[in-house]
Amino acid sequence: MLTIAVSKGRIYDDALPLLAEANIIPIDDPKTSRKLILRTNHDDVKLVIIRATDVPTFVEYGAADLGIAGKDVLIEHQSDNLYEPLDLKIACCKLMTAAPTDAPEISGRIRVATKYVKTAERYFAGKGIQAEIIKLYGAMELAPIVGLADCIVDVVDTGNTLRANGLEPRELIMNISSRLVVNKASMKMKHQLIQPLIDQFEKTLAQR
Repeated sequence: MLTIAVSKGRIYDDALPLLAEANIIPIDDPKTSRKLILRTNHDDVKLVIIRATDVPTFVEYGAADLGIAGKDVLIEHQSDNLYEPLDLKIACCKLMTAAPTDAPEISGRIRVATKYVKTAERYFAGKGIQAEIIKLYGAMELAPIVGLADCIVDVVDTGNTLRANGLEPRELIMNISSRLVVNKASMKMKHQLIQPLIDQFEKTLAQR
């Protein structure tokens, strides 16, 4: 059995064409099904639908053989036990700082709201800025508005949500895309199943 972990939403939607090129087609639709394990057109291949932040954990501990996760999640997860063979170049966005449009430039000691705690700590430390990191799981844009933080660190796609809440993107921390990750033990024990899948993904990406 080959288990592939992927999160609902944009990453799943962008991964579907890649999976189809590798002849892996889900039978169950996550948009209409409440199942967390989706069958595919192969009896020995299944998809596990989980939160994006849980994908590297499932793969690292062998609950899934492979996973598709954003680079932002992988960097925050910080594990040496994952094999990352491919940048799939899907679900692309940016990890940025953002602050109210009329706020002065960041200086001195600041408070930063984010769910990317480790990444934010490294970023501000690298710039020599003392930052108190406040972990939030959602509604990040509220933090500067209500005075909880001076700025936020979050994923930015169009920037529309920021602008709608009186914020603007400031500094680019990193460009993000989704990566294929593989459990190291699975790569050895199921090499004959996994390597052709990696090869097919590579072929499809090269043709784009």
